[in-house]
Amino acid sequence: MAHDQRWNDWLRTEIGVRLDDFDFDVSSNVTANSGTATDSIASPKATVVLGPWNETEYFLNAGRGFHSNDARGTTIRVDPTDGVTPVERVDPLVAATGAEIGFRSAAIPGLQVYGALWGLELDSELLFVGDGGITEPSRESRRYGVEFGVFWTPLDWLILDVDYAWSRARFQGSDPAGDRIPGAVEDVASVGVAVNRDDGWFGGARLRYLGEAPLVEDDSVRSDPTLLVNVEAGYRFNERLSAFLTVFNLFDAEDNDISYFYESQLPGEAAPVDDVHFHPVEPRSLRGTIAYRF
Repeated sequence: MAHDQRWNDWLRTEIGVRLDDFDFDVSSNVTANSGTATDSIASPKATVVLGPWNETEYFLNAGRGFHSNDARGTTIRVDPTDGVTPVERVDPLVAATGAEIGFRSAAIPGLQVYGALWGLELDSELLFVGDGGITEPSRESRRYGVEFGVFWTPLDWLILDVDYAWSRARFQGSDPAGDRIPGAVEDVASVGVAVNRDDGWFGGARLRYLGEAPLVEDDSVRSDPTLLVNVEAGYRFNERLSAFLTVFNLFDAEDNDISYFYESQLPGEAAPVDDVHFHPVEPRSLRGTIAYRF
């Protein structure tokens, strides 16, 4: 349910609320872990928009959301690996509260700019467990950051865009393990160019950057940044038929899509080893496409 109200030519507000209700029904091969659970949560939101003045408006958003935990954790009683060790159940729904303040501007012809400062608090962070290939709930967390973007059309057939975001993510409370959130990337960026000419030629290029991230709570191990460039070029024969070639990972970067740090043991090893486990990016590849729109 939402209500949008325009008070005058420079002030607009929007308020709303959403109610979610979840029912969980778990059938486990460990009888003690079977059962049902229910939970519900209300998610209110509010927005204030000021302007536009000189093709620029300012906004403030605040609201509440949530994420749901694994249904198996809502009914669990004992560790499924031994069937006897007591295990604490998780909350089915975890609240998230956030806000942002920012602006959007088209004051310069052909140029659109936006920026925002934001913050987010989670009642429980979800962490990936490499050994089990699952996620598990963890401590409360807090994030804040900044986002900035530019969308420029210097010519009718040429578009340039830049996006950048930086964030600071920390667990809340005191814990000897540390306060860093494993896997929380600190900065990301995207730069793109797109061409769409009247004579039928089109194409573009996209650079994507993912910065470093802590892999353990004390920040003693970090992931490496990832930088990928994709390009595309094609020709449009008519409104229905086109052909184009796409090159992924143009410079054949040997970076990683994602990285984790956990204990593992290979056949022949005398003991488990703590190390970085990763999924590499795909090597340079080409894809040709012929498209026909009906």
